[in-house]
Order: sequence, then structure tokens, then C-alpha cells
Amino acid sequence: MIEQYVWDLEEIDDRRAAAVGGKGANLARLSGIADVSVPSGFCVTTDAFHRIIARTPSIDDRLDRLSRLDVDERDAIRTLSAEIRRTIEDTAVPDDLAAQITSALARHGDRAAYAVRSSATAEDLPTASFAGQQDTYLNVVGPESVLRHISRCWASLFTERAVVYRRRNGIGHRTVSMAVVVQRMVLPRAAGILFTADPVTGDRRTATVDAGFGLGEALVSGLVNPDVFRVRDGEVVAETIAAKRRAVHALPGGGTREVALDSRRQEQPALTHEQAVRLVGLGRRIEAHFGRPQDIEWCLADDGFHIVQSRPITTLFPVPERDDTDNHVYVSVGHQQMMTDAMKPLGLSMWQRTAMVPMHAAGGRLFVDVTRRLASPAGRAALLDLLGRSEPLVRDALETVLDRGDFVPSLPDAGPAGPPAGGAPAPIETDPAIVTALIERSQASVAALGRDIRTKSGPELFDFLPTAFEEHKRVLSDPLNIQAIMAGMEATWWLNDKLHEWLGEKNAADALTLSAPGNITSQMGLDLLEVADAIRPHPEVVAFLRGVEDGGSRYEGSPSEGFLDELAKRAGGAEAREAIEGYLDRYGMRCAGEIDITRPRWRERPTTLVPAILDNVRNFGPGAAQRRFEQGRQAALKKEQDVLSRLRALPDGERKADETKRMIDRVRTFIGYREYPKYDIVSRYFLYKQALFAEAERLVRAGVLGEKEDVCYLTLQELADAVRSKKVDGRLIQQRKDAFRSHRALTPPRVLTSDGECLNGAYRRDDVPADALTGLSVSAGTVEGRARVVLDIARAQLETGDILVTVCTDPSWSPLFVGIAGLVTEVGGLMTHGAVIAREYGLPAVVGVEQATRRIRDGQRIRVHGTDGYVEILS
Repeated sequence: MIEQYVWDLEEIDDRRAAAVGGKGANLARLSGIADVSVPSGFCVTTDAFHRIIARTPSIDDRLDRLSRLDVDERDAIRTLSAEIRRTIEDTAVPDDLAAQITSALARHGDRAAYAVRSSATAEDLPTASFAGQQDTYLNVVGPESVLRHISRCWASLFTERAVVYRRRNGIGHRTVSMAVVVQRMVLPRAAGILFTADPVTGDRRTATVDAGFGLGEALVSGLVNPDVFRVRDGEVVAETIAAKRRAVHALPGGGTREVALDSRRQEQPALTHEQAVRLVGLGRRIEAHFGRPQDIEWCLADDGFHIVQSRPITTLFPVPERDDTDNHVYVSVGHQQMMTDAMKPLGLSMWQRTAMVPMHAAGGRLFVDVTRRLASPAGRAALLDLLGRSEPLVRDALETVLDRGDFVPSLPDAGPAGPPAGGAPAPIETDPAIVTALIERSQASVAALGRDIRTKSGPELFDFLPTAFEEHKRVLSDPLNIQAIMAGMEATWWLNDKLHEWLGEKNAADALTLSAPGNITSQMGLDLLEVADAIRPHPEVVAFLRGVEDGGSRYEGSPSEGFLDELAKRAGGAEAREAIEGYLDRYGMRCAGEIDITRPRWRERPTTLVPAILDNVRNFGPGAAQRRFEQGRQAALKKEQDVLSRLRALPDGERKADETKRMIDRVRTFIGYREYPKYDIVSRYFLYKQALFAEAERLVRAGVLGEKEDVCYLTLQELADAVRSKKVDGRLIQQRKDAFRSHRALTPPRVLTSDGECLNGAYRRDDVPADALTGLSVSAGTVEGRARVVLDIARAQLETGDILVTVCTDPSWSPLFVGIAGLVTEVGGLMTHGAVIAREYGLPAVVGVEQATRRIRDGQRIRVHGTDGYVEILS
């Protein structure tokens, strides 16, 4: 039987989709949509590509070498990929394969012009479009030329850009292959790209049409700026008509050329409004067929639209699933919790099950639906006031939605909308014993959870967890707990507002909260200084830790005992191990991104702490923790005396000083407790994790799971079902892994609408120097120093006086704060963890600086204006 290597587009069905690549499969599906015109043609299958590769055995060795290269080794990648391409292009097409191709050309018109398009098997996927990674050739005329360009398409699987793209997306070079689509050329009057969702804002209701004269290559190559039409609800709502000075036209004998457009035509629109709306209607049918927004390449010839490609838009942030078609507004949870990374399904479901309010998942992140609060006047005012004080960018984004007037419904007030945001402090006595009692209650509850959960396994564990979650929520929702948290926050706001009004001083509360007592997170940083004190006198221990920091990958992912046992073998190691063990006993449940239960905890991976310990050994002397705390306490006391003295000199000064003194006492009593509820949560999370991962180990031993980490890609309910049924869908786990990989590449918005629009807000300030980076002031003072851009806490290397620049800081980052001079983050608010600790340590800090880790280069000298909320780049 003769193997068939060539299929006409209309012959391709789902059974053959894998053999024709992403583009070929999509074009075949497009051909089956009513009223969608797709140029006729055929596809040369991946089996043909494999035959060519089999005829060139030298490629195997080169692929092995290519797979070992890191993405940054661009010169080597460039050289190897060029060698592979030359080899493929120089390999003769077998006679029988060539005969099938020429036969297909005869059916479709061997004297016609064709477009020859690459169609890789890893192309146009929902999670990775591979747009522009492989080659397309236009206006190819004659069988010999078509065969030559098919070989070039095969070779383009190994362009440098395609090789790097696969590497970055975790796709192996041997796992992909290449088919080739050959289609009759359309010689268009106009061509371009249709996005059925706005690719910039993510708005699913607004389509964007890019259009130019001639072939679409002029737009794709950047030769001309396109006309841009924005179409919403069947009408053009905005348009930009560009000066299109050049176009790409097909040549009669094959190939293309650039031509200059007549000056009278340059500023004519490439499409009429009616045509743009008609094209979008066509796009909506295609979008409905594929079930997600599409990036569509189109041509206009004889007033008819022809579709030459459609692929999913993979850069859009997903929208939470919902049961209704009403408008919804969502606020990011990650921006409040200082963890904007994508979470795995187990982590998402655990946070949803233990959260105090309903949360919706999208793009591996969690969001809270605030539509009803925005819809009532009282709820809207309270929410905007609260968010405006803590994170003005979120407030601005919400106000942008509200200003439209037609998105958020209007509802009558239904009573209180949550805790007050400003105004009079919460009704709670200023008594340190309240904080002590709350902490003791928490500790007792966590201890009871530890005792109970260790006795549970199998289905009994999952029967027990709902009760544990109820206790979890009960502790957090305790009215006294809420009052204590709000008391510290409101006292801070009161002091900042009143002292600015009375004394003209910005952010006065920052100095008054230095070394506030009872802050578990700031204490965590100071306690690591004491660990360094235990290690510093022992050179062998320090040398061992340096070896772990420089190349101790064998300890990563291993049980903590492996690392600590090796440490104990060094002179002084027993003392060092005791110090680290003591630290882990208190803080080992913490880690970066700790709201995601799947993240490795410090107790599980203590080597994460090594860089910070070595920084402390190098940058500080013995007793630094106690000195630092006392210096902060004395500075706060001095500031208090200064403020009260200045107030008493004012009219009605005694009253103002008395009120201020009460608020200072209140803030110093309660602001440290602001960090304790998170400590309670992660303490419980570690206990949950230990129990759940013990179940995962049993499933691995039973052959149900391939590896323990696979459990991270199941929801809590799916894990419970797996424990009961001893069955897991391996395909589901692989799909979740692929989805997580794509989610990691997305940047979550602060505010997301049900239309898919992503909003991040703006500061709208005119009091910042033109070249400065604007942010939110969260800790007063000005500092100048070397910027250290750190994306992974385990790889942080800081010197005294450095300024930490990172995306966001949850409590696990606080051990680094003891050695830095200032802080800049992309995400944050006035009352988020990093801001609270920066104030307690007296670090000038600016948060919410958009793309700070990209706009500031590691090693640059910068100046942080913590009082005024901006950053200057000095060199």
C-alpha cells in the first residue's frame, strides 16, 4: 500500500489533525465553517518531514547538542540551528513524495501561484501560538519552486527564534515536527489581521482590525503602519487611519516586491466601516467555532473576505467562569497577598476553601467579585476608601470602570458593606493583653489541629478537613481579631492624616512604628541575625554554607535532614544545626509564595535560607538583632517626643497632643499584630500540606500517581476522589501542567472585568520629576544606593546599603530587609506585608512601581524617595 503524504484541506478531519500541524488543522476546520472562504489547497504531512530527517542521520547528533544548550547560549544555538537548516534544505525530496506533491498541484492548478506555509505540530496551540516562529513564502509559482519552498518550510522548524521559543516554553526539539500547507494565492486589494478580542486590554467584546493595502506581509514585517478599526457591538467605535506609503504586491512570475503608493491613496482607509463590521462578524463565527478568541489573517479581494489563518490569542488573561451573563468586576487577590505568581490547582482550591469570601480562579490566580459592593452607594464608598488608602492603583482601576456608567449595575444599599475604612478607630481598648490573648488562642488552635490531623489518613482525612477549615475561619473571623487588625491600620491612617494637617509632615506614622512590639514577621528577620551569630565563629560551617550556595543543588528538594546532617559533621556544625533547627521550628512553615500550599516550605528546603544567612554573617557583627531593634525603639520614642512637643506649641495643642499620644499608643500596641493572622494561616497550611502529601505518597506507592508532585495539579476535591477511588486521569494532570506553564507567562491585572478587560490603574500625579518612576510611598525617608534586582529569594546576594528591587515581597522576604537600605517593588500597598516591615525597620520604600524589575537594571545607582513615592535612576 502506498503511503499518502498529501491531503487536500477538505479531506482533513480530526483523525488526521496531528499529521498536518496546527495551521493545517485550523485551516481544515475553517474550511468547514459556513460562509467562511478559505483558499483551496493541500497539506504535506509530518510523515514526509520525518522521511527527510531519516535521510540525514547527522541531524541526530546536532539535535542532542542543541537540546543541551541553555536559552542564553545564543551564538551556539545560532550556529547549530543554521547547520540543521542547511542539511534539510540540501536533502533531495524522494521521487514518490515529489510525485504526490506535483499531482496535488495539478489538481489545484499547477500554473497558479501558491502560498507555502509552515505548519508545526506545536503551533497554534491554546497555550503557545508560535506566531511568526516558522516561515511562510508567498506567490510561489511552478512545481520546482513549490518543492524547494516546502524544503525551506521544513528547515524553518530550526530557525534560531523557533529553537529559543521552544526552549522557553519547555517544548523538546524532538517532540515537534513540521507539516506544510500549500494554498492558492489570493491577490488582495487589502489584507491584515483581525483580533476578535482587544489584544492590549483583553476586552472580549471589542475586536481590533489592522488593515493595509496589498499583501498582509507589509503589516507583518512592519513595513507600514496599519489602519486600526475598533469594533464593538456591531459598530466601529474608534479608528486610526495611517499614512500607508508602501505596500507589498505579487510579481507575475513569482515572488513579491515593495511598491510606493500614490500620494492620493496613502491616507485612504483600507476598509470601509461596513467592511470592518462585516469582517468582525465573520471573526465572531470563527471564534464561536473554535471556542476562544482568535488571531485571524484575512485578505479582501473582489469585495469578498478570504481567511488564510486563524489561531488562538494566547496572551489574553483568562476570565473567571460564571453561570450568568451579567457584568462582573473582579479584584486580584494576589496583589493583596503579595503573591502574583500563578498557582497550581491544589493551591488555588485550598485557598478558596479556607478564604473568608468566595474567590474565583482565572489564569492560575484568584479574584474577588466586588460587583455588588460597587453597585450600592455605601458599599462603593467604603470599598473605594479602603482601597484608596492601601493601594490607589486598584482604586483608580475600579473608578475607570465606574466612570463608564453602564457596566456596573445600580443597586439600593443593603446595609453595612464591611469594616469601616477611616473615621473613628474600632471600638477596642488599647491593651497589649488583648494581643497576647489573641496569639495564645491562635497557638492553642493550631496545636489542636496538629494533634488531630496527624491521626487522620485516607478518606477519614478528607472527612475531617471541613471541620478544620471551619475552625481556621472561626479564628480569623473572630470579631476581636478583626478589631485588633483594624485598630492598628486605622491608627496609622489617623496619625498620617492629622499630623500632615497639623504639622505639615508626610507619613509621620512611619517613624512612630519603628520596632513596634509583637511583629512576628519583622522578628523573623531579626531572629535570622541571631542564627548568623551562631554560625559566624565557625569557619568550616561558613565554608560549607558557601559551597551549598555556589553549587549545592544536590540538597535542593531533599529532606531537610540531609542538608542539616551534613552541616553537623563540620567543626561547630552541631551548634549551627541547633540554631537553624530552632529557626525552622518557629518559621519553617514559611516560604516565598506561601499562600500556595504546593510551594516548598523552608522546613522542606532549608537551603533557601543559606544566601540570607551568609549575607548576615558577612554584613553584621554579633548582637546586631538586639541593637537594631533597640535603635528603632529609641528612634520611635524620640519621634514621639518631637511630635508631641511640636503639637503642644500649636493652638489647642494640649488636646491635639493628647489625641495623638492615644493614637501612638494604639498603633504601637496593635500594628505588630497585623502580621500574626498570616502566620496563623501558613502554620495551618503546613499541617494541611504534610497530611495531603502523605496521601500523595500513598498514591504513588499504589501506582495511582506517577510522582508525588502530580498531586499539585489536582484540586482538593479531585484528590479526595482519587484517595477514595484509587484512580486519577493522567491526561488531566498533563493538561493542567501545560495550562500552568502558560499561566506562568501571564501578568495578572489588578482589576479584571467579565469582558476580559485588564486594568492596572494609574497614579495621575504631576508632582514627580519627568524621568522618575512613580509609585506609592509606604515608608518615609530618602536613600541612595546600588539597585539589586532580585527575582528569586534563594539567589539573593546583598551587601549593606543595597536597595532591593523586586516584583513583590510576602513575609518570607523579610529576612532580607535587615541588610538593605531601601525597597522598591512592582506590587504592594500601604498595609501589605513588605510595607509594614519596611516601616518597622526604617527602610525608605516605594511600591507599586510598574515594571520596576525591567526598568531598573541590576547594579544601577538609584535614589528612593520613600516620603514622596518615586524612584530616580542616577546611573
